[in-house]
Amino acid sequence: MRSSYIGEFNFSKYLEQVCDAETIHYIGSVIRVRGLDIESEGPRSVIGEICTIKLTSGSSILAEVVGLDGKTVKLTAFGNTKGIEVGCEVVASGSTLRVPVGKNLLGRAIDATGRACDGLGEIEPETYYPAIADAPDPMKRLPIKKRITTGVKAIDSLLTIGKGQRIGIFAGSGVGKSSLLSMIARSSDADVNVIGLIGERGREVLDFIERDLGKEGLKRSVLVIATGDQPAICRVRAAYVCTAVAEYFRDQGKDVLLMVDNVTRFAKAQQEIGTSNGELPITGGYTPSVFDMLPKLMERTGANDKGTITAFYNVLVDGDDLNEPITDAVRGILDGHIVLSRKLAMAFHYPAIDVLASISRLSDRVSGKVTQKACGKIRRWMSIYESNSAMITSGIYEKGSSPEIDEAIAMHNQIEEFLLQEKFKPSSMKETLDAVAQLTGMVIPEEEYEEICEKEIPGQEVEEHSSEE
Repeated sequence: MRSSYIGEFNFSKYLEQVCDAETIHYIGSVIRVRGLDIESEGPRSVIGEICTIKLTSGSSILAEVVGLDGKTVKLTAFGNTKGIEVGCEVVASGSTLRVPVGKNLLGRAIDATGRACDGLGEIEPETYYPAIADAPDPMKRLPIKKRITTGVKAIDSLLTIGKGQRIGIFAGSGVGKSSLLSMIARSSDADVNVIGLIGERGREVLDFIERDLGKEGLKRSVLVIATGDQPAICRVRAAYVCTAVAEYFRDQGKDVLLMVDNVTRFAKAQQEIGTSNGELPITGGYTPSVFDMLPKLMERTGANDKGTITAFYNVLVDGDDLNEPITDAVRGILDGHIVLSRKLAMAFHYPAIDVLASISRLSDRVSGKVTQKACGKIRRWMSIYESNSAMITSGIYEKGSSPEIDEAIAMHNQIEEFLLQEKFKPSSMKETLDAVAQLTGMVIPEEEYEEICEKEIPGQEVEEHSSEE
């Protein structure tokens, strides 16, 4: 009788709080403050532990343990250090950052600590997920066999992406990385979007929510926001928080689309923290901890034995140099990369995807055999035209000298028209494949229009068709 009474009034959440409550508090005191870096004598703590600094005014500030030196604890505050003075109490929480998660997060925006920051009230969580966690067991990851529809013709055809794949979008500033992400967020067939805006300008946050994402997109999205004026620890932890939120929805069996904008600002924030803790810079001025954190963060996405996280990571390429340290490191971790071209953007070609410089490593696994052949034909035309563009544009090339070049020239304008796409005009997979079939003159079988099913390995038992049949 008693147990049913407790179940009826749902006391379980209160019982959990009692079980999680710390009965012993480890306390230290502030001995030095330098900018956002705080040093205290004690408390007993571990790296990554969340502490509360109690101010004399009665308020408090959250901080994270980022270094230990004997009895000295080095902390970084999750906000302004105004009001902290020598002697302030530092109370250890006994746990690292935990993210409140649940279905109530949909349509909401949270900050780097998991708290609501959209002015719509507190979010009642279903449970908590650790911000820092291990990647799924590689032996238990489900294979990637289904494609995801992004609504972007160039990606869905020539750079097909699988559910659970991890892709980098590489470009310099002002070339259209955020615009491309917003197109994908609105148009994809994922169940849930988790979007991390890391180091963004404050002006762009509401712009992205209201203009780019829109009401319909927001309903199935969770935003994690850490603007460029916030402390480095917020920009670092925001990437971990949005990954933890994506992991929760993946564990519910959902196909999640995770978008992080952008990784470079995450790396620079960790560089600030590492430098302040005495790390010596190595490649390109970045500290060793940056290159240690990147794979640990990105390997957490992908598929597990319950659902998938398809991840898009925006990378701001310094000086448009695709071999700079962060770009090179991220490219080696992910399952493919989409390169945006400043030259195309300057020619008002949007999305400014440089198809020949981009690659999806799992494209052949999630698209049918005839589709692969048709897309390969388009890429070959593009490659031949690019290789001979100097001769073609200067008038040196004489028509009839090479049948391949003649064909590439004849198809060039049609391919360019196919790749152009307005920002708010998504293309369904059927529309995209219809356009590919029309462009190449090949007949794509009906089964290749459907989502690749789990039992089918694409390209193995699909009969090839052509316009000649």
